[in-house]
Amino acid sequence: MQMQLQLRALLWLCLALGASASRILFMGVFPCPSHWLWLEHFQRDLLRRGHEVTSVTNVPTKTPHANLTEIILNPAFDIPKHFPKNIIFDMHYSSDFQNLHLFWNIGLMTTEHALQDVQLRQLINSQNEHFDLVIIEQFFHEALLMFGHKFNCPIVTIGTLGYADNMDHAMGIVTPWSVIPHLVLPHTDQMSFAQRAYNSYLSLYDAIMRRWYYLPKMQALAVKYFGESIKGELPNVLQLERNISLMLINSHRSVDLPRPSMPGLISVGGAHIKPAKKLPANMQTFLDNAEHGVVYFSLGSYMKSTDMPPEKTAQLLQAFGKLKQQVLWKYENDSMQLPPNVMISKWMPQNDILAHPNVKVFMTHGGIFGTQEGIHWGVPMLCMPLYGDQHRNTIRSVRGGYARALVFSKLSVDSLVQNIEALIYEPQYKRNALEISQRFRDNAQHPLDEASFWIEYVIRNRGAPYLKSKGAFMPLYQYLLLDVLGCLLLGLFLGVWLPWRLLRRVHKWWAAGAAAAQAEKVKKRL
Repeated sequence: MQMQLQLRALLWLCLALGASASRILFMGVFPCPSHWLWLEHFQRDLLRRGHEVTSVTNVPTKTPHANLTEIILNPAFDIPKHFPKNIIFDMHYSSDFQNLHLFWNIGLMTTEHALQDVQLRQLINSQNEHFDLVIIEQFFHEALLMFGHKFNCPIVTIGTLGYADNMDHAMGIVTPWSVIPHLVLPHTDQMSFAQRAYNSYLSLYDAIMRRWYYLPKMQALAVKYFGESIKGELPNVLQLERNISLMLINSHRSVDLPRPSMPGLISVGGAHIKPAKKLPANMQTFLDNAEHGVVYFSLGSYMKSTDMPPEKTAQLLQAFGKLKQQVLWKYENDSMQLPPNVMISKWMPQNDILAHPNVKVFMTHGGIFGTQEGIHWGVPMLCMPLYGDQHRNTIRSVRGGYARALVFSKLSVDSLVQNIEALIYEPQYKRNALEISQRFRDNAQHPLDEASFWIEYVIRNRGAPYLKSKGAFMPLYQYLLLDVLGCLLLGLFLGVWLPWRLLRRVHKWWAAGAAAAQAEKVKKRL
């Protein structure tokens, strides 16, 4: 009897899980490895929850799953062809406007590259496929929103770089430029007059150019690749953007500025960070036996240390050799002659390394994911930004008091040693790092669990359109009450100014008549 009850309970559990399982199209087409390493955490959690996932990506999974179907974009987009690695190490931050156009151009190129893929074309042309939800990385790939229209299902986006003005607009918020700096700017919410003026100029430029230059190009891609596969007139990508049900944003209240929000905007910064696992034996021993601590150095998943100019590699080795600390360096070639205190490896479990108490400094390029890991584990950072958002992340970290910065092209042995030792021996850096770490970890639930809850919420509630304001669909003049203000001014004109002017004219006419009559009387008396 007890066995029958257990079997019945198990059967009901399986039915419940089956009933709640959904078919999800998960798209991460941007070819930078770090982006997919972050996105894959969301995909894995959805698989763990029993959903069927069709994944469009550049990177095959290392952990196959019965519910996972992969569409691997082939050939992969050749980033170095368009952005050669040999010039990146010598790059200086040019301008915010060029950075903005860089994002737009790479978004257009990688979007079209993905839509040209044979397997993805088959998915676009399919007539019998069905999905309950489409999830897309929100990284300048707006043409892909057409998949939500094709499969007539809600769309959830995952914003890799944090909040942007267009996300606010899609949810029915007009971004207050007086206190919210543009995506590419590192300003605080206490901007000077000059900063507010520049922020307004850049934000207005973005809004106009995005609407009339960038989005029309995305619309052209959508028409080109979806036009023959979808009956009827295609919607505009701007309208599709306003129909997004939920946006999961890589942001955290402890390190990012407070801003107006909507229920459909969910901050999930730190979703990729998990409890530390045991390190490989050689690394564990290296870290455990480091009497003076360890400096950990990595340039991330895209830029490789082997791509550095030889003179910079020599400077780094010379600087590391002068340190008391051990140095753990993600270096993709093991043939290099090393100082006795340096250990290199082609692959490093970064999260687990940063969690080790003997790690004193994290040398990084300032990427957003590595920066968040350094913050989470309370490790002071030496940032050497190269491109993109790394400059913004670095300035914020330095301003937070838990990091120092160097310009990579101007590195010297002395500057490296001085900055590393300052981070180790000046106590304020570790103190600030631990303080921000405590705030970053203080969450009601893990960001990944929160993200999965809201994804399933959108599926259960058929897009949950009430998570955003209807202001997303209102003309700007209505949103800002310019029509009401105009009506009020017209009412004041008709009800106050015009009668006043008429009364003045009548009064002048009457006064002129009275004066003339008086003058006539005087004239008669004379």
